[in-house]
Amino acid sequence: MDKEHEGGFAGSWWQYPVLRNALIAGMLAGVGFALAHLGVVSERTEALFYFVAIPLGGYHWGWEALESLIHERVIGIDFLMLAATVGSGILGLWDEAAFLVFLYGSAEGLEEYTYARTRSAIRALLDLAPKEAHVLRNGQEVTIPAEALQVGDRFLARPGETIPTDGVIRIGNSSLDEAAVTGESIPVDKVPGMKVFAGTLNRQGLLEIEATASFQDNTLAKIIHLVEAAQERKGQAQQWIERFGRRYSPAVLLVSVGFLLVPWLFGLPLEDWAERAVVLLVAAAPCALVMSTPVATAAAIGWAGKHGILIKGGVHLEHLGSIRVAAFDKTGTLTAGKPVVTDLITLNGSPGELLAVAAGIEHGSEHPLARAVLEKARAEGLALRSMQEFEALTGVGATAVSSDGMRWYVGSPALFEELGIPLDAVREKVQTQQAQGKTVVLVGANHNLYGLLILQDRVRDGARDVIDDLRRLGIRTVMLTGDNASTARTVAESLGLDDSLADLKPEDKVEAVKELERCYGPVLMVGDGINDAPALAAATCGVAMGAAGSDAAIEAADVALMADDLAKVPEVLRLGQTARRISWENITFSLLLLAMLIPLAVSGFLSVALVVLIHELSELLAVANGLRVGWRGAVS
Repeated sequence: MDKEHEGGFAGSWWQYPVLRNALIAGMLAGVGFALAHLGVVSERTEALFYFVAIPLGGYHWGWEALESLIHERVIGIDFLMLAATVGSGILGLWDEAAFLVFLYGSAEGLEEYTYARTRSAIRALLDLAPKEAHVLRNGQEVTIPAEALQVGDRFLARPGETIPTDGVIRIGNSSLDEAAVTGESIPVDKVPGMKVFAGTLNRQGLLEIEATASFQDNTLAKIIHLVEAAQERKGQAQQWIERFGRRYSPAVLLVSVGFLLVPWLFGLPLEDWAERAVVLLVAAAPCALVMSTPVATAAAIGWAGKHGILIKGGVHLEHLGSIRVAAFDKTGTLTAGKPVVTDLITLNGSPGELLAVAAGIEHGSEHPLARAVLEKARAEGLALRSMQEFEALTGVGATAVSSDGMRWYVGSPALFEELGIPLDAVREKVQTQQAQGKTVVLVGANHNLYGLLILQDRVRDGARDVIDDLRRLGIRTVMLTGDNASTARTVAESLGLDDSLADLKPEDKVEAVKELERCYGPVLMVGDGINDAPALAAATCGVAMGAAGSDAAIEAADVALMADDLAKVPEVLRLGQTARRISWENITFSLLLLAMLIPLAVSGFLSVALVVLIHELSELLAVANGLRVGWRGAVS
């Protein structure tokens, strides 16, 4: 592959010397051939067209073949084709040599162009970010190049404009289309204090945003960098093919040279066996085999990157295609990770009074359950009961004193048992709610129990559909959670999971992943990328959800889902299965082709022109088949 384009640059086809020169060489050879056969020019003049076309069309890949041999001591496919071209010329087959140079150069050029387009397609995302930003300087709006934005700058985003870099909303409300970053097509409502990402579209309100990343380091730039780096990382199949090629190509050259010895040993016609040697060089060259996996891998990783899925290398894409078990963390993955108050049970007073007291106590707490109580009170439009002397009781609840001097408590049943407040009247209700996977918070004062708040972390919308989709893919589903067994069982049954393991510490999740792999095969672990990092690392493939804007989440897993969207899990598994299947289709096709062409070449049934045509068409078929991953995405 031409060194100029190994980095993934993709412009017009005319900017690819291998392709451009091959086409010019083909035109020259075609003109010479046509003029000679029409009787316009002599055979000598026809040969002049070939003498110009062959070095022009073969210069780039021929020179690379020699460089690989001299500097790296590697005999590759380019060298086999160079030897076949030279051999054809020695035999006087100048028209066939020109045909070889034209077809091989065209195929290599098209492959290079297509591969670079595939690898660099993700860079089109950069076009989504605006070239300018409206920065506020001393209260005045100044338009500057987006590249000049720095952390701490405040800039404006008007309706219909795209956000130039990552930031936090300071003033304004709007809804943003984040499809470019997360792959989520539904606009997300944003209020002050919420993060925004580069390349997302502001649909409604005027926003004042404080930059949290420079233009060069924003989320969009990170996605592009990660995808391009991932496309360079080779899978195991590709590594095996390359190792095979380094041994196979020299063997083909050696056998072809051996063909030249046959006439001397057995008194056979030299020209016949020399032509067979040339045909073998072309027929046995493993071009289609070498291209069987890289195009499919690059296309799949590029497609995923544009849809909010970061796959960090070809080996992880291969793993995705082999998964047999999907293990999920519960909180924040299968559930929303945000408990809500579902019921109020009063023993003394009205539900509104109970909630106002509880919210008044919890007003000073940062605990997730406390925030759920406060949100419920605000939603009901209640005035919070005034409280003083707030104190968090670690692990069990909180306490505060009301304006009339009463000390109130809100917390778990264990707290009230420690306080000596009798729970006989509500014990059965508490156990019933807990058996359903719900959390029970009690409210009381002066050794009296006033009521119960029932909270629950709701299962994500669409989670059941995701589990059903995975089952259709033939994948077993398991939940790994640190919650108690009854909560785990309730969630697992509601989702239709095959199994659930509860009361697991982080190290227990690692062992659970290893045991699942021993019993069922390759395991996919899905979590938040931080708390579940040990289990993500232990799994065959780890997937971090909701990674947008979080470096830690992106680094923790083999695959990062930029959106907090569980539906991406079967999507990425289907993509892995499709890429794996297409790669093996190409490998099988390439090996069968070699098994067919080599005997025909040895037996003398193929001409140089015919074997070149078959060989290059097969290479282009392998490339086109690999590109289907990018065209079809995760459609199996």
